[in-house]
Amino acid sequence: MLAASTHRVFAKYTAKTSPYHRFGMTPITHLLYLHGFRSSPRSTKARMVCERLASRHPEVTVWCPQLPPSPRDAMALLQSGTAHWPSASMGVIGSSLGGFYATYLAQNRGCLAAVLNPAVNPARDLAKYIGEHSSWHDPQDTFFFKSSYIEELQALTLGELSAAQHIYALIAKGDEVLDWREMQARYAQAHVHLLEGGDHALSGFEAHIDEVLAFFGLGGSVSNALS
Repeated sequence: MLAASTHRVFAKYTAKTSPYHRFGMTPITHLLYLHGFRSSPRSTKARMVCERLASRHPEVTVWCPQLPPSPRDAMALLQSGTAHWPSASMGVIGSSLGGFYATYLAQNRGCLAAVLNPAVNPARDLAKYIGEHSSWHDPQDTFFFKSSYIEELQALTLGELSAAQHIYALIAKGDEVLDWREMQARYAQAHVHLLEGGDHALSGFEAHIDEVLAFFGLGGSVSNALS
């Protein structure tokens, strides 16, 4: 479970002081959720976000697609699927590899993004996973992660983030897959909520979902770092 303590001192602010209001952005109308490597729309966090929005914000269009293993195909799917979405009122949430994709998409569209234990250098980290894999949620669903996908990930790797203030990062120091220090350094200029303990899957995400959604102006509250 995720511990409540954080690395820095935070003050709560309401949805009315979220970036949508502070940066003069319009209320969110569309939200994209991106799962991680070997995951799917059936992940606990994905279902939790979709169910919360359906019950409390039915006016918001939500899309949580099954991403193809090819990074190039995944980004093509996302770009075509959101091409008609208004950039000023769309947001994207991404977990792990989905956080990497969310960062790329948000930086190119100029929208808000919330990343959950985001992959920082997947081209490096996934090089050892070339081969056949099964989905976490359906062992019968298999795919082959090709060596060419590493180059596709490299092509999506951004330099310094140009609009880090539009990103919220939820990072667990107990992540057993990714280095929290690398995540913290990558998103140093973003709104970082650093959790003591926890794990890569962010077990206990229900304690933080309101904060994540509040970043998009969708009720609740979100932590604003003071130092």
